[in-house]
Amino acid sequence: MAVKDFALPDLGEGLTESELVSWHVAVGDTVRLNQIIAEVETAKALVELPAPYEGTVSRLYVEPGVTVSVGEPLVAFEVAGPSGADPEPEPATDSGAGDAGAEEVREPMLVGYGARPDAAGRPARRARPGLAALAAREPAAVPAAVAPAAVAAAPAVVPAAATEVHERPRATPPVRKLARERGIDLAAVTGTGERGLVTRADLDAYSVQTVTAAAPAAPVVRGDADELRIPIRGVRKATAEAMVRSAFGAPQATVFLTVDVTPTTELIERLRARPDVAEARPGLLAVVGKALCLAARRTPEVNSRWDDAAQEIVQTRAIHLGIAAATPRGLLVPVVRDADGLSLAGLSGAIRELAVTARAGKTPPSALTGGTITITNVGVFGVDAGTPILTPGEAAILAVGAVRRRPWEHQGGIALRDVLTLALTFDHRIVDGEQGSRFLADVGSILADPASVLTLV
Repeated sequence: MAVKDFALPDLGEGLTESELVSWHVAVGDTVRLNQIIAEVETAKALVELPAPYEGTVSRLYVEPGVTVSVGEPLVAFEVAGPSGADPEPEPATDSGAGDAGAEEVREPMLVGYGARPDAAGRPARRARPGLAALAAREPAAVPAAVAPAAVAAAPAVVPAAATEVHERPRATPPVRKLARERGIDLAAVTGTGERGLVTRADLDAYSVQTVTAAAPAAPVVRGDADELRIPIRGVRKATAEAMVRSAFGAPQATVFLTVDVTPTTELIERLRARPDVAEARPGLLAVVGKALCLAARRTPEVNSRWDDAAQEIVQTRAIHLGIAAATPRGLLVPVVRDADGLSLAGLSGAIRELAVTARAGKTPPSALTGGTITITNVGVFGVDAGTPILTPGEAAILAVGAVRRRPWEHQGGIALRDVLTLALTFDHRIVDGEQGSRFLADVGSILADPASVLTLV
């Protein structure tokens, strides 16, 4: 039997770390190739990790809730192999290069799955304490899914100790990041892990000691006594960082337009009654998306981006439409590629599929990048209007308010009509007020008389 480590793979899109959400296996479990063994959350999506080997889980390096860097080991497997095999081989890559007698050919399931091409030139990775070691010193830190029976059964598979001399305190990248966030000097923390490794529990203990030492004689009220503290990570952290970059990186202006969209709502009802279109169930968001694509052809400035390095405005011919979606994990903006080339029914189906996938947490990172203009539908929450913030790298975002039945001027009289408010935020470096207003008015005119301009099938 040989022992093989599986490290967090490069998931693409420039993502360098992920949070382990859950294990689907425990120490001692037998797994098959490509069986889902864990879920990790990146800054953009929830990703399932398939097993790269067939064998038995011998060690879980990381607990749920811990942030792991790309290349850091997650799990060890005992696999069939010759005795004396390298105890820590890297998983095979799918580069297509290699000897004819390669031990195995694996079908990658993720972008960048396996070792990076330059892995051979990296220094040897220092050993990390396993769950068995953690259980001996930090029993409260062991996840319930693998304690206590699974830990007791775990074989003592520990890589050979590194021999280099460390001039700085030893800690894993997630622990170093946590120490920076808390403002803790690792040199002041006594590590209880293997060979003095500083653990999360050591940081917690140090924090408690620091608070206690600085506290007055009266009891100290901890934050969890009267408030809830939620870690900023994953999608929430990425969204916050993106909004700050957007708000302070580009001068933004917003224009509003209130429109009688009764013809659009009537059209939607007629389409849903047609057998050839009913399956796509076209809705207001799809019609607005189609109107946006038509209007953007006449005002291409809204489908552009600002290239600061090249000092150029880049206009994109294709329209890759971002659809802002509220999910249990936070705000996501999946992208409909080449939305301008889709029929109304095709666009409706694409939007619905993206929304379902996003709410299920299954959107791949590649589907969350490359957008050129975005729609956000605040009307689904009963909101009439709002001032949206640009998606970084885009020149415009359109907010769609709730449809209200209101008294409205119609054909020289007053009638109850379906009315909504549109709000367009644009990058004022790229889009002038005249261009933004013209574009918004164009979208509004299409929604006021969609049958005259929309290609429906």
